[in-house]
Amino acid sequence: MRTNVGLWWLLTGFAFFIGIVYAVWNVISHGSVEWVGTVALIFMGLMSAMIAFYISRVVKAQRGELPEDSLTADIDDGDPEMGEFSPWSWWPIVLAGSAAIAVIGLAVGSWLVPVAFAIFAIAIVGWVYEYYRGYFAR
Repeated sequence: MRTNVGLWWLLTGFAFFIGIVYAVWNVISHGSVEWVGTVALIFMGLMSAMIAFYISRVVKAQRGELPEDSLTADIDDGDPEMGEFSPWSWWPIVLAGSAAIAVIGLAVGSWLVPVAFAIFAIAIVGWVYEYYRGYFAR
């Protein structure tokens, strides 16, 4: 993580330096500043500084090295508990289908959007309550 912070600060300095070089070069070549490129490079430097600051705060807050940063860490060291998922569930596919129908409805005909919302409501209720009936009820 500390390497990432250093790289982002390096990118910040590079963007500001190139922004200044770009502005000076345009003044020398054309007699005036080309504002679009100059402002874009300065904003790139500002955004890089924002990301570098955020990552440096995260590094300070975590108080230690992550397993991903250690060369001697095993795969299981960085394996958090993600929750309980149903690998046999078909409801996420139905949800994705309802989203696809809604997007197609926005592009083709607005009458498809309520149909997609109805399919979405059925699919979300089915996914939430899939453990209450059938083989996997608890």
